[in-house]
Amino acid sequence: MAESPLRLERVDMVKIVSLAKRRGFVFPASEIYGGIGSTWDYGPLGAELKRNVKDAWWRSMVTERDDVVGLDSAILQHPKVWEASGHAAGFADPLVECPECRKRYRADHLDDPERCPDDGAALSAPRMFNLMFKTFVGPVEDEASQAWLRPETAQGIFINFDNVLNATRMKPPFGIAQIGKSFRNEITPGNFIFRTREFEQMEMEYFVRPDEDERHHDYWIEQRRQWFLDLGVRAEHLRVRAHEADELSHYSKATSDIEYRFPWGWGELEGIANRTDFDLRRHSEASGKQLAYFDQQANERYVPYVIEPALGADRAALAFLVDAYDEEQAPTASGGTETRTVLRFHPDVAPVQVAVLPLSRNDRLVPAAREVYATLRRSFAAAYDDAQSIGRRYRRQDEVGAPLCVTVDFETVEQDNAVTIRNRDTMAQTRVGLSELEAALRERLREMGSRRV
Repeated sequence: MAESPLRLERVDMVKIVSLAKRRGFVFPASEIYGGIGSTWDYGPLGAELKRNVKDAWWRSMVTERDDVVGLDSAILQHPKVWEASGHAAGFADPLVECPECRKRYRADHLDDPERCPDDGAALSAPRMFNLMFKTFVGPVEDEASQAWLRPETAQGIFINFDNVLNATRMKPPFGIAQIGKSFRNEITPGNFIFRTREFEQMEMEYFVRPDEDERHHDYWIEQRRQWFLDLGVRAEHLRVRAHEADELSHYSKATSDIEYRFPWGWGELEGIANRTDFDLRRHSEASGKQLAYFDQQANERYVPYVIEPALGADRAALAFLVDAYDEEQAPTASGGTETRTVLRFHPDVAPVQVAVLPLSRNDRLVPAAREVYATLRRSFAAAYDDAQSIGRRYRRQDEVGAPLCVTVDFETVEQDNAVTIRNRDTMAQTRVGLSELEAALRERLREMGSRRV
């Protein structure tokens, strides 16, 4: 991988939100109706960024491993699933309310849980608030038809443990991974797409022998930390923090969070939990179906322990967006300098890998550039841009994070049948023949760390 340039250390979150909307990464949901609290729509570039994050996770967790398989379970599950898992009774946060401004807060997120942070009024006594969204199945809204939108994807994996075993003949240690939507009625969502009520999770449950759980827990902590590093996140912006005993979830023997240094401070990016055999045992007891593994060689039946790396796709996309943001002074055509905003995305998460730009909207250049674009888009995440001057278009592609630009000029059509490749990070330009273009682009993307090409 090419050496990275010096980077901007911290970025204002206002700049991130502004760029995200201006360039089509993230829009406020229902904006024309005034919006709906902490709900967001992914625009053309944001949809590609998030899809690339999910693809990179799936490739790392499933495609490139022979001990993990995939699953896509339903959002709506039998209500007893959430009773057995403990969510129906215990998935709650302490809610306090201000009698003056009528705002609600999570008591455990306040410096002073007795006073409103806005007006200083005395807050109500905490009461537990269940975070699951309630809905009804069928035409009648009664207790018999009540259901829940899932607050996590993990339970769909646990209740399919036996099905996957029978279908695949996997043996511990092995994992089941899935990506899907989850819903939590958060009391205080916020920080852009960091904490929302509707979000997408990437979770994997890794089933191991009970006496090998700690070793596998340590292994997955390091594997998951390395994944972020491999995709370009700066090491100084990541840390691993083990939960204290009073922080642990009801199912956890040990949990460590991979935290990212967001503009507002350190925040949880991914949790790696040792769930022991809690989930499989609870579902076995509640359903009457024995969820265990029989080791024929040892003539032994046991309930596996579970190591769970759980990552939010939205939080991951935000971390990659924040970490990629940079500003620097760059030369202008007139001999001066200007501030260049650039997203230094790793090429495997960049929404655009290659942008094709004709030098101008000349009648001879545009058809040639369009032909190059049509060829490249079969192999790369490509974009075409011919609006405004070439300098403005370079800056625009820098701001959306395209690692490479390909410029078609008059020499292309009149002389050498070659194009210019421009590197986003160094701004260096090299001339390459059209017959060698695809190979040259692949080589440059690999130099930047790509595993997609």
